[in-house]
Amino acid sequence: MSMGVDAFVNWLRDAAGVLHENAAYLTELDSAIGDADHGANMDRGFQAIVGVLDETSFESADELLKKAGMTLVSKVGGASGPLYGTFFLRFGTALAGVSPINAEAVGKALHAGVEGVLARGKAELGDKTMYDAWAPALEAYDAAVADGSEVGPALTAAAEAAAKGRDATVPLVARKGRASYLGERSAGHQDPGATSTTLILESAARTLA
Repeated sequence: MSMGVDAFVNWLRDAAGVLHENAAYLTELDSAIGDADHGANMDRGFQAIVGVLDETSFESADELLKKAGMTLVSKVGGASGPLYGTFFLRFGTALAGVSPINAEAVGKALHAGVEGVLARGKAELGDKTMYDAWAPALEAYDAAVADGSEVGPALTAAAEAAAKGRDATVPLVARKGRASYLGERSAGHQDPGATSTTLILESAARTLA
C-alpha cells in the first residue's frame, strides 16, 4: 500500500483538531511543571498549518510535511515549535523522492523525525520529555513492520506504546527543560510533550491507515 499527499493532509488536519480539543488539557499539564503554554502553542501552530492547507496545494508528501515543519518553527514559541517543527521537516525530507510510501518508508521517516528531535533537545530516555513517548513508539512500529504489518496497524502499535511511555513519565523526575528546575517536585506529573506526541501518533494511526 502506498500513500499519497491526501493521506498526510488528512493527518495534519486531524491532528490539528485533536490538539485544539486538548489544548486546555495540555496547558493544564504544563502549568504544573512548565510555562503553562504547551496547549496554546501546539494549537496555534497546528491551526497555522491548517491555514496553509486551506490556501496551498502540494504535489508531494515531502513538500507538504516540510512546509508543516517550517510553519511550526515560525509560529510556535517555547521548545515545542522547534522540536515538532524539526520532526516534520526531517520526516518530510526522508520521504523526498520515495515511491511507494509504504510502511517501511514511514518507519524511516519517523526515525529521521525523532533523530531531529534528539539533535535539538538532547534528551535521553527517562528525562521526562516527549522522547519517553517517541522511543517506545519507534520500537513498537519497527516490530510491527518486521512482523508484516501495514502502516495502519504499525502506527496503532506505535500509538499504544507511546501512551504507555507517556504514562510512565508521571513518577519521573525531569532532567530536561523547564520542568527540570523543579527537581523532585516534577515527579507525580505527566509530561505534556509526551502527551502531545501520543495525540499526534494516535491521529496518524487513524488517518494514515
